Amino acid sequence: MAEFNVQKKRERINVFKIGKGYVLKYFFDDKEIFKSLVDYYNSQTYQFEMKSVGARNKVMKYLEMKAGFDVYIVEDPTDFMVKVSKDKKYSAILKNSVDYQETKDLRIFIMKDMAAVEEAISLGAEKYEG
Repeated sequence: MAEFNVQKKRERINVFKIGKGYVLKYFFDDKEIFKSLVDYYNSQTYQFEMKSVGARNKVMKYLEMKAGFDVYIVEDPTDFMVKVSKDKKYSAILKNSVDYQETKDLRIFIMKDMAAVEEAISLGAEKYEG
């Protein structure tokens, strides 16, 4: 019988450049992975924050080499941005965002991945084009 060497599909994690640092939002089922990254975890925002390129590279290398993820740097978050008017409920959208800003009339979110963008749209958000 023929043997097939089928590689398991690696899960994608986006690391966003926000301001001068980098942010990723992901729930790690494996406690060892979380423990390895706990120094970067912000419990207020439920995300991992890296303040330097060196820290970002260290986290990315760990996630790719040891934890088996595909990690992508997102320098331009336009494709991940959605908006809602200020009078709409937004807590379900906020939980899957890595950053948000408010204007006079809108709340603008950067979502953690494309699935979160689609979910936000299903909850009443619209794509934000800038």
